[in-house]
Amino acid sequence: MKQSYLFLADGFEEIEALTTVDVMRRAGMPVVTVSITSSAMVTGAHQVAVKADALIADVDLGHAEWLICPGGMPGASNLAACEPLNQALKAQAQAGGKVAAICASPAVVLGPLGLLEGREAVCYPGMEAGMKGARVEYSKPVAIDGNIITGNGPSAANPFALAIVAHSVGEDVARRVAEGMLLYEGHYEFYF
Repeated sequence: MKQSYLFLADGFEEIEALTTVDVMRRAGMPVVTVSITSSAMVTGAHQVAVKADALIADVDLGHAEWLICPGGMPGASNLAACEPLNQALKAQAQAGGKVAAICASPAVVLGPLGLLEGREAVCYPGMEAGMKGARVEYSKPVAIDGNIITGNGPSAANPFALAIVAHSVGEDVARRVAEGMLLYEGHYEFYF
């Protein structure tokens, strides 16, 4: 399986970033955290400092399984200002590759790039104006439209990450990972 990349910018939402990485790794998916700054140390929106696995300048994003943008503010705005990330996201989507974003990032990062045009998507409530051309879904925390997955906020971190797992390695693996985290079908709603 190809490497996936989750991008960290100062002000990222810790729950969304770390839950996604944790769930993917539990599923055996190779995922690298990437700082978009010149430092591996990145500070989240709630002052949790995280050391990224790599710097964006040092990774080849051209052959990724997933490119993933957590939300948080000003983290999503910082991601949107990163031109190498913007170029990678556009190239990935244009090639039919997999892109995921949660919370503010669907509206602040993906929407302005035109990546949600004509797609069902979700974002943090109140940020819908940035969802350029998207069919915004309000009734669920996660939307899957082709190879793009979006989540609406911190409470959607688990179902968002499990949807990524199900999309890549199958629903059986996603259910096994969920059960290992005590998220049982019938007591927990899956969105894949």
